[in-house]
Amino acid sequence: MRPIISRSFIKKSFSNRSFFKVTAFLLAAGALPATARADQYPGGRPIEMTVMFGAGSAADVTARYLADGIAKLLGVPVPVVNRTGGGGAIGYNYVSKQKPDGHSIIWNSNSISSTYHSGVLPFDYTAFDPVARVSLETPAIAVRADAPWKSLRELIAHAQSNPGKVRIGNSGTGSHTHFSAAALFTSSGAKVIEVPFGEGQAIVNLLGSRIEGVVQLPAALVPHVRNGDLRVLAVLGSARDPVFQDVPTAAELGYDVRLDMWRGIAAPKGTPTPIIISLQGAAEKTVHSQSFADAGKALGFTPAYLSAEEFGMLIASDDAKLAQLMVDLGLKK
Repeated sequence: MRPIISRSFIKKSFSNRSFFKVTAFLLAAGALPATARADQYPGGRPIEMTVMFGAGSAADVTARYLADGIAKLLGVPVPVVNRTGGGGAIGYNYVSKQKPDGHSIIWNSNSISSTYHSGVLPFDYTAFDPVARVSLETPAIAVRADAPWKSLRELIAHAQSNPGKVRIGNSGTGSHTHFSAAALFTSSGAKVIEVPFGEGQAIVNLLGSRIEGVVQLPAALVPHVRNGDLRVLAVLGSARDPVFQDVPTAAELGYDVRLDMWRGIAAPKGTPTPIIISLQGAAEKTVHSQSFADAGKALGFTPAYLSAEEFGMLIASDDAKLAQLMVDLGLKK
């Protein structure tokens, strides 16, 4: 009789990195029970992907490109279901309660931390097992093309000279664009009015001259920049965004704001490692495909694959940074 080696024994005996390697070896050698083998998954059953944004949004469309790629590679349907509301809380709550069998995954982002630290979500990122980071988006600050401010320094100087009179739109209280804008103006010592809007409304109000600027993700800005209606003054990530290659980062200009928006997929806590490995492999191949790169250029995101282990470390690191930022801004509950 072939001995059965328990997953708990393996986890206690090896580091996370070693655990993944040893599990793959044992699977190949047939030393794990048949129910844990990667070749049993997905077993012809669909893999439902929960997206916490409305159908047709840039985040939703990006998720659907990923879902299509995974479906082709794993040979099963990967339907996308939009579960919106609560800053992502509805979607996170739903998936956290599903069986950890790889048939319910979530299109997650930094929102897992912002929603938790805002007091809206009763659990943090540890309720999920990371699968893979898929993309990066860089929040950017933009003004109307005919605005008198030609640079970020000029806008901030104006805001410093006119405290409480410059209105900056974002995508809603507690959103990544809200935190990015707040961090920028707090670090510069300028007092502005943060104006939260529903999906797509920040740009509309900027074009209508009801606010002076916006902080938005590239997908919302690209068409208006291309047609000459808006000017991007700076991006608020750790590096220049390929979508706006000639636009400096805020850090380059002396404002220490580096808030990349990452997106990826995660599964309910306790999902077997062979299943994580299978999903991770399909995500990696999809992200590295030409079709996904083309989608990134069209939608304003950068393909940016990270493995489950690397993604988990990033989430933990970003969670700590965001928690501190929210404390500094008086937003942590």
